[in-house]
Amino acid sequence: MRIIGITGTLGAGKGTIVDYLIREHGFAHFSARDLIVDEIKRRGLDVDRDIMTATANDLRMKNGPNYIAEALYEQAKASGKNTIIESLRATAEVESLRAKGDFILFAVDADPKIRYERIVARQSETDRVSFEKFMADEEREMQNPEPYQQNIAACIKMADYLFQNNGTVAELEAQVEPVIEKLLAQNGQ
Repeated sequence: MRIIGITGTLGAGKGTIVDYLIREHGFAHFSARDLIVDEIKRRGLDVDRDIMTATANDLRMKNGPNYIAEALYEQAKASGKNTIIESLRATAEVESLRAKGDFILFAVDADPKIRYERIVARQSETDRVSFEKFMADEEREMQNPEPYQQNIAACIKMADYLFQNNGTVAELEAQVEPVIEKLLAQNGQ
């Protein structure tokens, strides 16, 4: 079983890589976002980016800074399939998964204006924001000294592979495919 984690900036293309790995290589998918949204709904709150961030930080603070990754890892392990764990945002999450062994971290980034256009186009409940709010949210999540808070910049630095996604979906997939082929070949798949 191969586990790939993915981190990256807001709207950079994490979901695009996930969709590709599911469609082309049969990966199972476990999402930090889905886990957090389920918790928000359980708490009876509205889903928006600020509440998602606060809920994720609260879960990490109460249960340990690697809590979200550990919960997703248990689901991945139970699936027994090659897995992608989406939206790793805290360094303890990456460290926890890396300690499990067969783990690789992907990161994806793109120009902020391109990323903003993408989030506006996808129209999820957390993406209905101005460009200024988008950039403020990103700044808040990029660097934090607290281990239970998001530190996307540090997670990106921990990546085994970094993909720049300023082009088309096909161009991003063309960057990912040789890496996946190499990783699966290493596992004899």
